[in-house]
Amino acid sequence: MTQLKRAPAAPRQGRIGIVHLGLGAFHRAHQAVYLERYRQRTGDAAWGISSANLRSSVGLVDTLREAGHCHHVAEYADSESVTLREIGVIEETLFTGQEDGQWGRDLEALLTRMTAPETRIVTLTVTEKGYFLSPASGDLLIDDPMIAFDIANPASPRTAPGILVEALARRRAAGVAPFTVLSCDNMPDNGKRTRAAVSQLAARRDAALAEWVERAVAFPCSMVDRIVPAMTETDFARLAELGVEDKNAVVCEAFAQWVVEEDFPQGRPAWEADGVEMVSDVAPFEAMKLRMLNGSHSLLAYLGALDGIATVFEAVSRDDLETLLRRYMLEEAAPTLAMPEGTDLEEYAERLIARFANDSLRHRLQQIAMDGSQKLPQRWLDGAGMRLEAGEPVPCTTLGIAAWIRYTKGEDLSGNPYPVDDPLAEHFQALHQRHGEDADTLVRAFLAEDAIFAPELAQMPGFREAVVTAYHTLTQRSLSAALA
Repeated sequence: MTQLKRAPAAPRQGRIGIVHLGLGAFHRAHQAVYLERYRQRTGDAAWGISSANLRSSVGLVDTLREAGHCHHVAEYADSESVTLREIGVIEETLFTGQEDGQWGRDLEALLTRMTAPETRIVTLTVTEKGYFLSPASGDLLIDDPMIAFDIANPASPRTAPGILVEALARRRAAGVAPFTVLSCDNMPDNGKRTRAAVSQLAARRDAALAEWVERAVAFPCSMVDRIVPAMTETDFARLAELGVEDKNAVVCEAFAQWVVEEDFPQGRPAWEADGVEMVSDVAPFEAMKLRMLNGSHSLLAYLGALDGIATVFEAVSRDDLETLLRRYMLEEAAPTLAMPEGTDLEEYAERLIARFANDSLRHRLQQIAMDGSQKLPQRWLDGAGMRLEAGEPVPCTTLGIAAWIRYTKGEDLSGNPYPVDDPLAEHFQALHQRHGEDADTLVRAFLAEDAIFAPELAQMPGFREAVVTAYHTLTQRSLSAALA
């Protein structure tokens, strides 16, 4: 029998102090939950959220409006233990993407909100590709059609960097102090990378604006952690059994973490008592999470999907894949980390395995596999380069890279097709068509993609050969043989 705990009902009608870009499930299950708990505890209604979707899901924006911007979050410790929360801290939802051939339905309302002096923080969950930065170099992708549009039309931007630049330009012109920009995406140095995207785009518009951004705008780094699978009909049915009929509901794990660099010139919520960890340096926590949790997730995603496995729970239930994760985390990822004294990485690894084995979550491997070209450098490649420079092998990582290359073909090892969701999907498909199953030339072509693989890594002795060997074993024999 399910043990249900209901959190207090959400208070209504707060003031907006935070604008969020990227109104997805993760935001509703993470930042919104922390801010709801803060409002419940303190009664401080000054930090309500205006959340905007920039490219997709106009339906979510509108259904949240119909629901008075309220939604439910079900936090599962396991299949029998759930805490149900009603979240009311989102006060406004906006849409700036394309609808019926037209862009920017609520763009002016969003920019007006971001220009208001009451808006003191802007947070983002737009995924790695939403910053339009080269994964390898960190340079702004000025030839991308979306960024090119924003450069040519700065007052009607379509990207997150473009919206930030226009809003900051309006605040500067009005003599309003800049808001703090807080990235909540899974990128190393996410605050620094956000600064780079905004500063480079601002420089294309106005050198004085770019200088002001560099000097006056705070871009603290953060690390976020909570497993939030995409909702399924099964999830909605489970919630209905709990008495919740909510099209905007989110199901997630009970665990959550938010580590934030202390740099908020215009103020912030006093959210430490609600679980937010304020630190002077987020980098060690970012690297730990990216390489150990996200790196492990990617291993499961590409290897599991190739073998027809659907979810994280199913994958980690296989002994050989669980063994692979432990070896990767403890032998390849952990040695690259410089953590604060007292951090127990073996305990962290065991906790991750337990979280992956949460039988209440249906975290699809195909969801994790999205946008691999944007994720590989920070999840695998940075750490692999450190190990290789130290003369240490990285067999788990090279197997993962081989699996990712094969995954981009768009069919599993049994020939069953699936869609590949990646900004470079068509290019990867062309590489597969050109090189076929010739492992050596195919791997060489992928490792030559210097937007993903830094040339110094691709040229390290033995690296390409190890990927080729893993690819050949995986495709000519089996997943089990490759794992063995």
